Order: sequence, then structure tokens, then C-alpha cells
Amino acid sequence: MRVSATSAIAAGAGAFATLASASDNYLGFNSGAMKTDQSAKFKADFLAEFTTAQGLKGAPGKFDAVRLYTNIQAYSESDPIEAFDAAVETKTKILLGLWTSGTDSIDNEMTALKSGLKKHGKDLADLIIGVSIGSEDLYRVSVTGLKNDPDGVGAGPEVITKFIKEFKSNFADSAISSVPIGHVDTWDAWTNGTNKAVIDAVDWIGVDEYPYYEDGKGNNIKNAGTLFDQAYDATIAAAGGKPVWVTETGYPYTGIKWGDAVASVENAEYYWQEVGCRRLFNKTPTFWYNLRDSNGANKQSFAITNNLSTTPRFNLTCPDHFDTPSSTASSTGTATSTSGSTATTGTGSSTTGNVSPTSSSASGSGSGSTSPSETGSESSSPSSTGVPDSGASSLTMMSATFLVAIFGTAFALF
Repeated sequence: MRVSATSAIAAGAGAFATLASASDNYLGFNSGAMKTDQSAKFKADFLAEFTTAQGLKGAPGKFDAVRLYTNIQAYSESDPIEAFDAAVETKTKILLGLWTSGTDSIDNEMTALKSGLKKHGKDLADLIIGVSIGSEDLYRVSVTGLKNDPDGVGAGPEVITKFIKEFKSNFADSAISSVPIGHVDTWDAWTNGTNKAVIDAVDWIGVDEYPYYEDGKGNNIKNAGTLFDQAYDATIAAAGGKPVWVTETGYPYTGIKWGDAVASVENAEYYWQEVGCRRLFNKTPTFWYNLRDSNGANKQSFAITNNLSTTPRFNLTCPDHFDTPSSTASSTGTATSTSGSTATTGTGSSTTGNVSPTSSSASGSGSGSTSPSETGSESSSPSSTGVPDSGASSLTMMSATFLVAIFGTAFALF
């Protein structure tokens, strides 16, 4: 299913660039290949997730989509992930993910997908809404990424674009040949002009963003909506009119304090309202982090449910008003607040872990340094992919992105 590129729509608290047609504003969660104890998920586990997601009480829409990090079933080299079986049974739409960091081949990923399509045919093909070639690879080889995790394994733009070409070639005559291809990364990876080749190569871009990790930027919960907007608007400005999907965002209900950010159920609910309800839900494809906790190494827990109960930890119903000043973001132009001030960026984003999910052992549990996102399975502690930290490298990123917001296009600066 192909999305429209640059229609704009006014909604909720203010106007912003809609990044897909109204019928394509997917609601979903992220789902890795492993559980908290690092054991593999199988069909029954995915079925439980997808069923709960679609039955959440008070939800502002039907969460009938899922973002996967790999096509490969844990404990195997190239068997199709059993999430495919569960998705077909529950009619759950799928944003596919192919793991691309630390590897010179995506053959096993493509083999697993081909096997899944052969098994399920049109039933699976019709559920696939997009394909992400990689997740936060560009961040992990950036100055900020290497500072946060010197041992992190990522991939540069030449690797990502090569894999994109390979995937398109391999599936050119398949039932998913028209499915839009994208890449997921942090906002400061997208505003970095050296990564322009990836923007040119994709149909859409995915952004991971967690204001919770914005240490040094006044990241208290009341400022979380503004921090998110700044990063999101900068990403839209850098995208050159291509659709931007929010592939990860969320707020922990328990965990360590991070700067001014405090993990709590109350704050998780507030973030759901100020970011999800005000800016994202039913407006742009959104994959929340997360429905269930699946990473025992994480120092924060993000699950909006307890043991996959359809009764969430907090009220999911959207309020009638919001505290965050609304922003206006053209998909190709300047991001500003409604008060007329230019939106300074500098909001960091999440990260995924660094371990490939495709090995035959119980792999796939990436371990990131500061974000909760995943590498094929639930990644470890939230890695700071882009969390632009308070160091010099992040300040440089912030300056560059500020210029992006002014001039309306990131790559014009490089």
C-alpha cells in the first residue's frame, strides 16, 4: 500500500503536515522477537499481543498494526518469524523490519520473508503496509552514537542504500512490489546531510524519539510535548516532502530518573495525551513503545499494560484540551510554534540495541545504551540514539538542526 507524499491537514490542537492519507494513519506497537527473559516469542506470544492491542479499553482508535524488527524467527537462521502466522490470524497490519547493522548480507532476512509469503500468500501480502530496511543504523555510526556506545555496530548510508536496492530487486515481481520502502532512524540522523542518500532512496522515513532521554534540555514531563514537536518538525523539514512515520515513542511508567524526567504511570499517561493524542494518533502512522515489557535488561519499563491485560495501566481516552502549544510543520518548510517563534530542535530520540537478531542462537536482544527500542527482539536499555546528550557533539547536532528548521531542508546545508 503506497502512501501519499505531502498532503497537509489541520487537526487537534493545531495544524501539521500529515504524512499519509487519512486511511493510512496506522496505529500500532513495536514487537521484538524475544521476551524479557530473552527466550524467543512464538505464535502464541504474538497472538496474545495482537489480540490485546486490538481490544484495548478506551483506546483512541484500533491498534491493529505492528512494527517488527526482523523477518527471522528467533533460534533460527532464516525461518519466517511466527508473528506472520499471528498477524494473518488476527488481521494485524505489519510494518516489516530487516536487520542491517553489522552485516554484509540481508539474504537470510529476504529468505525468511519469501518463505512467509509462500506460506500465506495474499493473506500475508495484503497486511504488509511498509518495509523498513534497517533501524537506527545511521545513528549508531554517528559521533553521538559512538560516544554513547563505543562498541555499537551500525551501518552507513552506502550500506543502507545498497540493501534497499537489493530488496527492491528481489521483490520487484512479488505480491509486495508496490509496498513503500523506508528506513527508521533518529531525528538527528535524518537532519545530518551526510545521510541524504538514504532519504533519496526511500519512499518514507521513520523517526524514533523519546523526550524522556533529553537530559540537559529541561526534560520534565510538562516539556515533553514541546521537545517531541521540535524533533518531529525538524525531521519533517529534513524529509524533503517524503512521508514521516513515527516508529517509536513512549514514556516509562517505572525506572530511574533521567535528568528532569521521572518515570511514573501518571507521567506515562500525560505523555500519551500530549504527544499521542495531540500530535499523532489518527494523524500519521504511529507505532507506540510499547504494549508489553520485553527486555529484562532495561532500567525503565514502558508497557501500557500489565501481563497483556486489555485494561491498560492508565486511561487511554484522549482529552479535549492539551497543555503543549501546538506547532505547525510543513513537510518541506519551516517548523514553527503557533506563537510565531521558530522551533528550535534539539530533541533527541531513541535507539535500538546493537545485536543482530538473525543469529541462530537466542540472539536478537540488542543492547542499547539508552533507548528501549529493539533489534529484532526487544532491545535492552533504552539506548540514546540521538538522545542528543549534553556533550559537545549533541550541541553541534542541535545547531545544525536549528538551521534546518529555519531553511526548511536539511540537505540544502551540505
